[in-house]
Amino acid sequence: MHRCPAPSPGIRCLEPAALAWADPEERADLFVQGFPWQNPRVISFIIPAHNEERYLGRTLQSIGHAATAIGLPHEIIVVDDASTDATAHLAAAGGARVLQVQLRQIAAVRNAGARVASGSTFFFVDADTVVPAAVLRGALDALDSGAVGGGASIRFEGAMPLWARLLVPRAIRWLHGKKIAGGCFLFCRREAFETAGGFDEALYASEEITLSFALGRLGEFHILPDEVLTSGRKLRTYSGLYHLRVLLELMVRGPHAVRRREGLGLWYEGRREDPDLAVTEG
Repeated sequence: MHRCPAPSPGIRCLEPAALAWADPEERADLFVQGFPWQNPRVISFIIPAHNEERYLGRTLQSIGHAATAIGLPHEIIVVDDASTDATAHLAAAGGARVLQVQLRQIAAVRNAGARVASGSTFFFVDADTVVPAAVLRGALDALDSGAVGGGASIRFEGAMPLWARLLVPRAIRWLHGKKIAGGCFLFCRREAFETAGGFDEALYASEEITLSFALGRLGEFHILPDEVLTSGRKLRTYSGLYHLRVLLELMVRGPHAVRRREGLGLWYEGRREDPDLAVTEG
């Protein structure tokens, strides 16, 4: 079993064994047991992060500005998953609570953050995603109107290859038509998250799809027309053929394609050099 390194000041470390469970049918009960500190006035932003020092600061700033504009108390939890860069220190400096884990499984990392969150409303935000105040306000309005959760429209930042410009908008429209939130931004009531059992830890990718469907079975799952801005780095650093191969494998094998980390380089490989970022910094 991996052991967490000694945490730095202001950084908490939990062992993976304390965050996982073997029987999927027990998830809902365990989530209920794991949430003893709920504050009905607080909204919790949960950010999974692995070597995200380039983008995390801007994400934290956007969330802080949006939450301040709305005027609601909030907390930001960054779950630092085995980073080797300055992710944890930047998160702490940016005012976030930092939870260090050694999991290398996105669903488990998101759940780890949820288990230590104190709010009654959860916002799961990727570390490279900017959340405008209009999106936050729209999400809270949807929840106040009876929705159990939802997502937002997505705009990718930076120059996009031709194949991405042609196909990605169509893919996003299809996902929204199916009431599926993008992994970069998903919100829900805490109670609904508990009832759904959280993110499915049998999966190493696409866990936002199964949670979207699970929440949709509990009530309205609302996709906002307002956009979050997320990095387009994977669209630039992996070819169209690579993305097509991943898509075909998902279509043919279904959930079995994402039950092991092996073969899921799109989610778990080390960071590739982003040509757009190189131009920006040059």
